[in-house]
Amino acid sequence: MSVMSILHFIPNLHFAATGVQQQPRPPPMATVPTYGLRWLNSGRPWMQNFRRSSILSSAIPAIQDSEESQFDSPKPKTQSYFPKRGQTLELVCESLAFKGKGLCKVADTGFVVLCDRALPGERFVGRVTRKKGNYAEVTKVETISPHWDIVDAPCEYASNCGGCKTQNLSYEAQVRAKEQQVQELVIHVGKFSDKDPEFSSIMKPIVPCDVQFHYRNKMEFSFATQKWLPRELLHEKEDGASGYALGLHAPGFFDKVLNVNKCLLQSEPANTVLAAIQECWRDPQFGLSPYNVHSHDGFLKHLVLRTGRDIKTGLPELMVNFVTSSYKPELLKPLVEKISAIPEVVSIVNNINTSVGSTSVGEQEYILHGKSAITEILRGLTFQISANSFFQTNTHQAEVLYKLIEDCAGLRGDGSEIVLDLFCGTGTIGLTLSRRVRHVYGYEVVAQAVSDARRNAKLNGICNATFIEGDLNKIGENFGKDFPKPDVVISDPNRPGMHMKLIKFLLKLKAPRIVYVSCNPATCARDLDYLCHGVVEQNIEGCYKLKSLQPVDMFPHTPHIECVCLLELR
Repeated sequence: MSVMSILHFIPNLHFAATGVQQQPRPPPMATVPTYGLRWLNSGRPWMQNFRRSSILSSAIPAIQDSEESQFDSPKPKTQSYFPKRGQTLELVCESLAFKGKGLCKVADTGFVVLCDRALPGERFVGRVTRKKGNYAEVTKVETISPHWDIVDAPCEYASNCGGCKTQNLSYEAQVRAKEQQVQELVIHVGKFSDKDPEFSSIMKPIVPCDVQFHYRNKMEFSFATQKWLPRELLHEKEDGASGYALGLHAPGFFDKVLNVNKCLLQSEPANTVLAAIQECWRDPQFGLSPYNVHSHDGFLKHLVLRTGRDIKTGLPELMVNFVTSSYKPELLKPLVEKISAIPEVVSIVNNINTSVGSTSVGEQEYILHGKSAITEILRGLTFQISANSFFQTNTHQAEVLYKLIEDCAGLRGDGSEIVLDLFCGTGTIGLTLSRRVRHVYGYEVVAQAVSDARRNAKLNGICNATFIEGDLNKIGENFGKDFPKPDVVISDPNRPGMHMKLIKFLLKLKAPRIVYVSCNPATCARDLDYLCHGVVEQNIEGCYKLKSLQPVDMFPHTPHIECVCLLELR
């Protein structure tokens, strides 16, 4: 689906682009769960525009950042309104859009603008910083009146850090917005009619996260030669080692780091480690230098903190991973001695990354203290987590997510069924299902993840799981000959969703049930459309029926949404 065709779903937007002034058609009213109805009937004026504007926020994530130029369109022949760069506008945020940006419309024209850190109901003055064919981006200059559901953000970095953009929006409002965004996508991109009597039973209310802070088991911090400071604090800029930074990238900058002493998303023991390192790493006597992404000089690149649990005591255990540009253990020795005294630290490793890129994955890894991996318990199974392993970032909510997946799979439990686990990662989903099936076949493109999956199967004494390395975006005619026809297919792709080759294979395979797990509702809705309705342009017929779609909030205070979808063969 092209970006322009998606934009035509939005009342006013197409007309604003062509200069034609028309009254917007009323948006279709969807049948929503009771939870959503309470929201829509809240009497808040900005909510009346949410449904017709939220499809833009839903559609944009389906387009990769590299394809952003697709927003460009030929200049209209008729006169129309395009804000100029540098112009200031008074705006009201209507809804949350791509990457948590606020979606607004210019008064009297309907022209769409996006503003970072603007929240629904907020009236503000914004300055245009960038304009494209059908939308513009603005930076907030001044808030005139605050948004609805305002709360005090508990994190001191919330106004500048790019990690938790909605901390000052009540959590109830956050999950309502996510639920509504998924529903709009299913209707407009997935082409499922809200007039269908079964629609309300298919769309499930979002599952909120009980733990809204300290839920991440992995955080990656970056070292930099200069702290990033907001404009009002630029006079406090420091030079030399005192100006070094260890923290999170400032939004939109690969080379600017906001210094962070404590992050409310990671565990308390991880914050203890972070604070201990911040106390001493700048000390000139240690001779430590941060990596400079421009000159490619310097030693310290990243600090990765991972939290697990001891399988015997259930207490937290920490892995500390220093990512450096070269192997110089003598330079890290003072830091290792300091943090190894923290009881929860059971592993300190050093990944060596000599490339100029910003990745934290090393070419070689050395153990500086303790063991090479930590453990975590999920759905009654033990998983070993190494420095570069993939593992669900929110362990608590992963328990909820995996229970939903198991329920959707509808396993008989008699050990007779075959499960095909696509994009299996380290095998967490397939292994949790293995106790109730005959065999699990998992496919994953990352070699290290496949190795971890095999190791985790052995660790838990699971012998009925086979994990195979393979690129599911490049499957050939022989794919499917290595395993018997599955009773259930689990598909958990990354943000771009499934390749058309894989969708064609699944439509030909005709497994009785597919459980689609998605971290990107936009591409999820697109793939559900293909699997259920087919692709007319390619003469492909769909053969599945969507039985349920369950949004899950895995990452509070962020725009990310997870979905678990059940499809059954018609």
